Amino acid sequence: MRAYRRVLTTLVAFSVFSATVLAAVTALVLVPTAAHAAGPVPHYLMTAFTNSSESNMYVYDSPNASTFSLVRANAYTPPSGLIRDPSVLRHTDGYYYLVYTTNWTGDTIGFARSADTVSWTFLRNVTVGLNGATGSTWAPEWFRDSDGSVHVIFSASATGTAGQFRPYRITATDTALSSWSAPVALGIPANYIDSFVVKVGSTYHNFLKNETTKYIEHATATSLTGPWSFTGTGNWAGWGSGLEGPALTRLPDGRWRIYFDNYTGRRYYHADSSDLATFSAKVEMTGLSGTARHFTVLREDVGDTTAVPTGNRSLRSANFPDRHLRHRSNVAYVDPLNASSPLADRRDATFTVGAGLAGGGCHSFQSVNLPGYYLRHYNMRLVLQRDDGSAIFKGDATFCGRAGLAGGGTTSFESYNLPGRYLRHYNYEMRLDLKASGSVFASDASFMVTSPLA
Repeated sequence: MRAYRRVLTTLVAFSVFSATVLAAVTALVLVPTAAHAAGPVPHYLMTAFTNSSESNMYVYDSPNASTFSLVRANAYTPPSGLIRDPSVLRHTDGYYYLVYTTNWTGDTIGFARSADTVSWTFLRNVTVGLNGATGSTWAPEWFRDSDGSVHVIFSASATGTAGQFRPYRITATDTALSSWSAPVALGIPANYIDSFVVKVGSTYHNFLKNETTKYIEHATATSLTGPWSFTGTGNWAGWGSGLEGPALTRLPDGRWRIYFDNYTGRRYYHADSSDLATFSAKVEMTGLSGTARHFTVLREDVGDTTAVPTGNRSLRSANFPDRHLRHRSNVAYVDPLNASSPLADRRDATFTVGAGLAGGGCHSFQSVNLPGYYLRHYNMRLVLQRDDGSAIFKGDATFCGRAGLAGGGTTSFESYNLPGRYLRHYNYEMRLDLKASGSVFASDASFMVTSPLA
């Protein structure tokens, strides 16, 4: 028994030491992650390059589309070239996709992908086939049409950086976003750049920079390839000139918010509109002005309708219905359990489901027989530990309910502070893994939230 206690004491000490090291590393890499909660309320993901670097992308997040917190600096660096003007899309496969400007001259645009917005993988450079090495291909922006088709709208010049830019689109020809159509002109006159398109009803709205006057202008059409009618020209919105990089997102009350870069003064602003025809005065974005450049903002409503029953509950595996999630020696597994199992084992499989320690409309799981101890992820395993009151612990011990990946009334649980990773069992051990396609992962990551076993 004494030897066992010495081993246990050593393991606990090592665990505390490891947790401290992990906390320090996390603090260096992930600046407050609480703002990046993919919880039931909308949150806003932003990707940007900065005044200090055209080769490193920064990721920010906001609960209100106004105040953004840094999620990760230098989140992605392409294998070569630049990462100017990064635009982000969440695709139907659950992954986030980037498209970006690769160089000042040339006819390529770059693509990268991420499951969690923190770690990005280069996919490919796509040659759009316009103007060759002597031209310029800039400012690609995602646009998903109401029919589900996915497009990239970019600006191209035949004579390089000083040329007459005009907007084009390419269209994805497969669901993997790996194959693209030939470029099609949008039908906008020459010397316009930075097109950002949204669609309301049957009307396409294009906000773009007039390279002659340096004003952001507004055009509308009933087809993505025009003809376009300019409804806002010159200083129509009262924002002044020297602006570029417009990007729009939708606010919870239905209004639109436009962001734009005053590149001459190195300041960033936003303004709001209920009809895309008239906008409020510009408001400077404190904390981002002078830092972030030409970004897009993606609104996410993930998990809006998924409710998780609270109180004392047990979690039964979807694909092994004789097994329940339980803690054993402070590590989580799915073990065979039922109403006839020993009481001690059934209590290990019963948790008080309550409001998430980190908030965000998510949940935490407290042991019923070890009050103050919660399930949390640690080195991607699910373990039971005492709440130490730290922000890292609260984030690690908070999980957001999602509609079950396996369907059938099940529930899946996404990590609050590592979005894109889900609780799943593997060899009957509970762990936190990146969401993957296929029925095996979906079944391993789905549970029935049942009445308590004890």
